[in-house]
Amino acid sequence: MADTQYDKATLAKLNAIAAGNDAAPQAGRRGGGLKLSGKGFEDIIFKHWGPNPTKKTYERSPFADDAAKHRAELVSKLPGERLVIPAGTVRHRTWDIDFLFRTGTAYAHLTGLGRDLEADSALVLDPVLNDDGTAGYHATIYLEPAIDRSNPRFFSDSKHGEFWVGPRPLPEDFHIMTGLDIKDRTELEDALRAGAGPDGIHIRLLRGYDPSIDALVNKVREESGLGDADANRAYDAVLEQAEDECRIIKTPREVAEIRKAVEATQRGFDRVADILPIARQVKRGERLLEATFTHSCRYEGNYISFETNAASGPRATILDYHANDHALKDGELFLLDAGIELDSLYSADITRTFPVNGKFTKEQREIYQAVLDSADAAIAAANKPGAVYHDMMDAVMVSIAHSLEKLGILPVSAEEALRPDGHQYNRWLYHGTGHHLGLDCHDAYRARNEFYPDAPLKPGMVFTLEPGLYFDAADEMVPERYRGIGARIEDDLVVDEDGVTKLLTTFARTPDEIEAWLAAHGPEDYLQSFLDHEAACAE
Repeated sequence: MADTQYDKATLAKLNAIAAGNDAAPQAGRRGGGLKLSGKGFEDIIFKHWGPNPTKKTYERSPFADDAAKHRAELVSKLPGERLVIPAGTVRHRTWDIDFLFRTGTAYAHLTGLGRDLEADSALVLDPVLNDDGTAGYHATIYLEPAIDRSNPRFFSDSKHGEFWVGPRPLPEDFHIMTGLDIKDRTELEDALRAGAGPDGIHIRLLRGYDPSIDALVNKVREESGLGDADANRAYDAVLEQAEDECRIIKTPREVAEIRKAVEATQRGFDRVADILPIARQVKRGERLLEATFTHSCRYEGNYISFETNAASGPRATILDYHANDHALKDGELFLLDAGIELDSLYSADITRTFPVNGKFTKEQREIYQAVLDSADAAIAAANKPGAVYHDMMDAVMVSIAHSLEKLGILPVSAEEALRPDGHQYNRWLYHGTGHHLGLDCHDAYRARNEFYPDAPLKPGMVFTLEPGLYFDAADEMVPERYRGIGARIEDDLVVDEDGVTKLLTTFARTPDEIEAWLAAHGPEDYLQSFLDHEAACAE
């Protein structure tokens, strides 16, 4: 092994060896790429273009009216201030390869724009004084204008140029979609400076979505006497929290959209069941089933709403298992935790655990039933008068403790385990049992306790319920027959207009239903499922 202890002579020799290394990169074209130049090229590149037949016609977003209500609610929480909500920017995956852009959640919520509309833009809510002396707001979107064929960058700018990314919406298109004023991103700095100062308008920023906008806002605040980035950190966090709290209660249109996401996710699970017999025969069956679900999401929506957990056998006891690269084995369970994100960005999140060979063993059925019993107990608790959100998790834990006692696993009585100084059951259920659902899979995550865990259940709330039991293969506290079994059931629920908490998910939950569901699917059904969906959409 080479010695890394440097004496004076060694350092001198290494310094001499390194003396000939380049101090600056050599000139060259990126990746040996084509250089677009030449008089002949320049003479023709801007001419002879007719109307672009791929240019879309835009309509008002179906969520534009909801977005106006969301903006009014947010401004009512922070009146008299300038609120800056960036859409986000493209993130790099490798060198010049980018991840697909996904509009920031708050920006989508407050504009009604979904999918990939529009990187590098920002929504600014400027305070105005109403005639009655109260504070109102004026909303403006500042965006990088589309680069069409009148601009030399249309063929040279790989991030915004029309030759590279296709025709993008024009400012007037964004106005049609949102009903808001649209301005060029170059005007943003002047807009931020207008009236800003300790005795004037304060600025709050939704941080972390766009470094360039973060830097610009911080520069303006510091130069306007409003403090630097560190001084405004807590100040900005209040905006983030307030926006999350605005997403706790969904509008009827939002609930309907989440229902669509749930239905699309269920179709994705059906397609996984179709392919299961093939997945049993390949080396990376987990990966094939993951890919099947992802394909379904890209076909019916924007993408997956989170990284899919496709875990078979003992890997189902790993909460954040995402390698999804093992073979499926006969006699094991397969846990699929997955959800679609629609083009509107509203999401679903469902988990089912099912036997690889289509039939539960006695031990698997016992564990699965214990999890199902806890889920049913939680739904019953949610429908008691005065129920609050965390009552569901409390009910899950009570049910799980009693099931573990009955199975002979809990080292103490259920009563003792449920005492404040007990919680022995959490060795086998060590995560929260649900979360709000919406534009984010884990929606409204930064809301205060009184808006989330301690909040009374109200119409318009949409959330998941996901109890589970996980018996590690090396867990010596568990009878050997249960080791390596992991089971989770996750459903999406809504509190309806009558205050009743009910399932949005509508497919197999019980062990018998799971077995019947698997038996009803096969590879011959896979392609037909897409044709059936197209036919249903056409009706």
